[in-house]
Amino acid sequence: MHLYLIRHAHALDGDDDVVRPLSPKGRKQIRAVGKWLRDTGAFEAVEIWHSPLRRAEETAKFLARRLKSKARLTDVGGLRPDDAADSIYKKLHQLRHPVALVGHEPHLSALASLLVAGESVPARFVFKKCSVLRLDRIDGVWAVRWQISPELV
Repeated sequence: MHLYLIRHAHALDGDDDVVRPLSPKGRKQIRAVGKWLRDTGAFEAVEIWHSPLRRAEETAKFLARRLKSKARLTDVGGLRPDDAADSIYKKLHQLRHPVALVGHEPHLSALASLLVAGESVPARFVFKKCSVLRLDRIDGVWAVRWQISPELV
């Protein structure tokens, strides 16, 4: 199984964290990353889970559009910035198909660390805005396949 952990693209500043939209810079980031994923064939998810925060939902929608993907977009609980990684960790072990998660820091670093190293602290990964980490589960063990960020594509 493949898993893609994606940090939302750059967003506008604002007082209400829940409704902050992507900035022009963020839309440019997701276009570049989406083009790279499409052109290389590196994205195979059949579902894209996103947090309920607007910037994550917009990142997921822009990504699906750019990829011309038929992946189902789903607002999933447990993907907010300060959520514990454990609840998503349990959901992922039940899956048998590739999925992408669009979320936030520090949650994504904690989740990736928990999956790969068995503990969420200390964080062993750095997620820049709009970066993607692909993990593969082989014989029940998660391994890093690759990681990209907008400035690399």
